[in-house]
Amino acid sequence: MAGQGETGKMRVVVIGAGAMGLAAAWQAARLGHSVDLVEADSQAGGMAAHFDFSGLSIERFYHFVCKSDAPTFELMRELGIGDRMRWRDTSMAYRIGGSLHKWGDPISLLTFPHLGLIDKFRTGLQMFLATRARNFRKIEPLTSRQWIEAGSGKTVYNKLWKRLQELKFYEYADHVSASWIATRVRRIGTSRKNIFREQLGYIDGGSQTLVDALVDGFAAAGGRLHLGTPAQEVLVTDGRVTGVRAGGREFPADAVICTVPTPLISRLVPALPDADKARYDAINNIGVVCLLFKLKKSVTPHFWVNIVEPDIEIPGIIEFSNLRPTPQTVVYVPYYMPVTQPKWAWDDDAFIREAFGYIRKINPAITDDDLLDAKVGRLRHAQPVCEPNFYDKIPPVRTAIAGLQIADTCYYYPEDRGIAESVRLGRRMAKQL
Repeated sequence: MAGQGETGKMRVVVIGAGAMGLAAAWQAARLGHSVDLVEADSQAGGMAAHFDFSGLSIERFYHFVCKSDAPTFELMRELGIGDRMRWRDTSMAYRIGGSLHKWGDPISLLTFPHLGLIDKFRTGLQMFLATRARNFRKIEPLTSRQWIEAGSGKTVYNKLWKRLQELKFYEYADHVSASWIATRVRRIGTSRKNIFREQLGYIDGGSQTLVDALVDGFAAAGGRLHLGTPAQEVLVTDGRVTGVRAGGREFPADAVICTVPTPLISRLVPALPDADKARYDAINNIGVVCLLFKLKKSVTPHFWVNIVEPDIEIPGIIEFSNLRPTPQTVVYVPYYMPVTQPKWAWDDDAFIREAFGYIRKINPAITDDDLLDAKVGRLRHAQPVCEPNFYDKIPPVRTAIAGLQIADTCYYYPEDRGIAESVRLGRRMAKQL
């Protein structure tokens, strides 16, 4: 292999400096390879990157840690920041029927006024069994709607789930995998001190603490980070990867790890067989417009509030300051949607006006004077649509082109997007070099 010495070390290019790309590049550099990491953005971190929110360093897109996120803890220990994990008792709630109702523990379920006793029993049993399941292969052919209706009942789906799925997935709402939903239920359900106390985690200093440690560790291992350098083409000769053209430069490579969203692969790797390109193109994605508010007052005592109200067109709010302590209240309001939706074209001010109006509807004590700042972040490819039997739809990580590995967040399936899965997959690809 060109450029590869007797020890098996090689020239590696990693595309994308999000959490997965950073973990892959750091791991490859530690293994002694010569690594170039190219990133289109002006900073590393991807969805985990911070920005200056009028004096507060915080993630552009919300992140939290669960007790099952072992790859994150292992990486933090290796980077010397294992002592930066923090845990806090948190809670979630439903906004339904004009009122807020705590959710997520046996007492909350029993006192929830919008379900009958049989519905409560079936819901509690289904959620409990999901948290104890080792895998969800048996329900892989089912949609989330089919799984929930079979377990908890149609009334529960219509009251608690239908609106949430429609406001996130729109025309894909009835095509979401049962395995994907059940895995999310298990991840949150197992992040508890006991059955009555949910505990979620955050990294002291935010996700940027981990991003900075990875960037520093990568540099210390001899890696080279190239920011503001968008990948343009993966170069291939005689069926083998030879380099990457990025930012108008060519980076020679014996191996390439690509972590950009799958909808971009066909353009980025024109040498792929047409049948393989079709598989990448067939994976649907939705975008997100994620609003971040800084307020004088708290909106609710909960970290996460699911919203199922006909006059509120968001599936929920995340009051991040109820997890990570901040000087003022910090609230994320995510608008997930296919980018073909007319609402995607709204300007930032329109989103801010509508979302702040919803915050005031949830807590009428909040006034215009309580709004300190608001920012809007957008991603066109924020969430893959994971359908039943999604395993069969995902192309292999190792491609038909020798030396080229490709993965994005859909490869976490049935897990949802998260730093732990980014770390696990990124490190695995580096070790497979």
